[in-house]
Amino acid sequence: MRSFRDRDRDPALRARRWAGGLALALVLPLAGCATGTGTDGDADSGRPGASSTAPAPSATAAPEVRAQLRVDGDVRQYLLHRPPAPAADGDDGPRPLLVAFHGRGADAAELRAKTRLERAATARGMLVAFPEGLGRGWGAGTRATKQRPDPGLDVRFTEALIKHLVRTERADPGQVYVAGFSNGGSMALRMAAERPALLAGAASVSGQLPTGDAAVEPTGPVPVMVVYGADDPVRPLAGLPSPPPDPKEPILPTRSARDSAAAFAAAGGAGEPVTRQQKGYERTVWRLGKEASGGSRRPDGTVQLLVVDDAGHTWPGSTVPPPEGFGPVSRALDATDTILDFLTGPGR
Repeated sequence: MRSFRDRDRDPALRARRWAGGLALALVLPLAGCATGTGTDGDADSGRPGASSTAPAPSATAAPEVRAQLRVDGDVRQYLLHRPPAPAADGDDGPRPLLVAFHGRGADAAELRAKTRLERAATARGMLVAFPEGLGRGWGAGTRATKQRPDPGLDVRFTEALIKHLVRTERADPGQVYVAGFSNGGSMALRMAAERPALLAGAASVSGQLPTGDAAVEPTGPVPVMVVYGADDPVRPLAGLPSPPPDPKEPILPTRSARDSAAAFAAAGGAGEPVTRQQKGYERTVWRLGKEASGGSRRPDGTVQLLVVDDAGHTWPGSTVPPPEGFGPVSRALDATDTILDFLTGPGR
């Protein structure tokens, strides 16, 4: 079996692997998408600010709720999952928060079904928020487009959502994490790059850092994990510097998965990486420097890249079949538990 580096450097193999699959995959509807979760615009309000229709938590608060938050004049929706209420003599202190971004063309319910993050995370005492992207997507890059004329809109929405949940759901501001798949994975990386002080960690599956005129540059140290299929036919492991045109919304150019992880390592003052082959995947680890600006928050933090063998543009370990053209789902790794172990573990 060739390593991911060999496959990364073979242009002919990369072309065969994704040229046909990309166009097909981007127009296919995603399996399991929910309906009736659109957003309502507010033409009368263009000023930044946030207000919410979410019910206040209580001892008998529902474990799952669909709520709204008005940010920059838009009414944004999200699914919120609360962990089980503690026993009467248990710890009722602040709780870790995970914000999980769905992929392009999908929605919060689809990501929840594919990942089961709400089960694994709430079992660990975490709050989990699945926000809905405008137009079923995220402004993961810095380039303004016709569909997304304000490229910073989703960054501000995510920041407002986190602050809102800290205030209303007792989310712990010191334990806020983001994760996502595909376009949502790139959105998670953008949050980590542009708001490192807001987060204690980030993870991306099948998502890379935008580049070119949409480039996103990491600005400080934060633990990051990138999980990527070695045979991704939609957005290749080697990146997509010159994406094909799309009639609905421009596809952003991206760095390779390795270069995406390495950019966070460099911003965190990391030394040389260490790569080890594990069963079904290859793990590369950069250890964040203790002297980096902000590094005292997580002096033991790491940036990690997991390249999964025989995996496509999919969530490893998922039981939901991917759309045609997205490639296989690896069973060698459970991305959900791997990500949560990384984000919340002592040696992330």
